[in-house]
Amino acid sequence: MSRIFWDSNLFVYLIEDAGPRGEKVMKLRKRMIDRGDVLCTSTMTLGEVLVKPIQLGRNDLVERYEQALTSGSVLLIPFDAGSARTYAGVRQDRSIRAPDAVQLSCAAEARCDMFITNDDRLSRKAVPGIQFIVPLEKAFL
Repeated sequence: MSRIFWDSNLFVYLIEDAGPRGEKVMKLRKRMIDRGDVLCTSTMTLGEVLVKPIQLGRNDLVERYEQALTSGSVLLIPFDAGSARTYAGVRQDRSIRAPDAVQLSCAAEARCDMFITNDDRLSRKAVPGIQFIVPLEKAFL
């Protein structure tokens, strides 16, 4: 059993995208369930995925995202004092944008084994507390 952190974009692919990325994320989620892995993300993810649906007045999507991320099947990690300290260390690398640093900090504080993103440049980073940072295309469990 592993703790796997999903960056925000994976939830968008799962909830909204019926294309190849959505299929890849669905297969990944099924494999995680079969293995007994814990799906993790941060409270920032919830905020990020709600921006566009709220802007578009898509209450149906707002409800789907809120249900998916708060139902208990996802460990929703807060950005707390420990994460803030880790964030300060991550931000020493100025090539990591602030929102990405929040995500990485939350994953590190939760001691996630793997951080999966569709942002390939993050996969070249090392963050203490996270064993592997991988792009979606290379996320084989």
